[in-house]
Amino acid sequence: MTVGRAIKQMLKSYQAVSKTIIYNNGGEFAGHQSTAQKLGCNIYFAKPYHSWERGLSEITNGLLRRFFPKGIEISKLPNRQVGDAVYRINARPRMMLNYWSPLEFLVSKRLSLMLAI
Repeated sequence: MTVGRAIKQMLKSYQAVSKTIIYNNGGEFAGHQSTAQKLGCNIYFAKPYHSWERGLSEITNGLLRRFFPKGIEISKLPNRQVGDAVYRINARPRMMLNYWSPLEFLVSKRLSLMLAI
């Protein structure tokens, strides 16, 4: 599956809250116009060697490395193992979200309340 198709598939459920996407300048993002049109969002490209322009992706990459150190090919791992890491990252509170996790922020409810039901 191409990167563009994967991004469209992953963000389809979040189309209403997806306003912008920031890519690096890799060739895998060549179909960015199609992604922008399908999701109805703006796509920007970070300048080469300006990693601070992609702050969230750099932080997320660091969090992923806690589960999958460099050298591990994620595409060869079981989907369940990758899904577990993704869930744990998205359930982690973030200061920029007032200490809500991304999951809590999306559903506007604290996970602790959701799990208590």
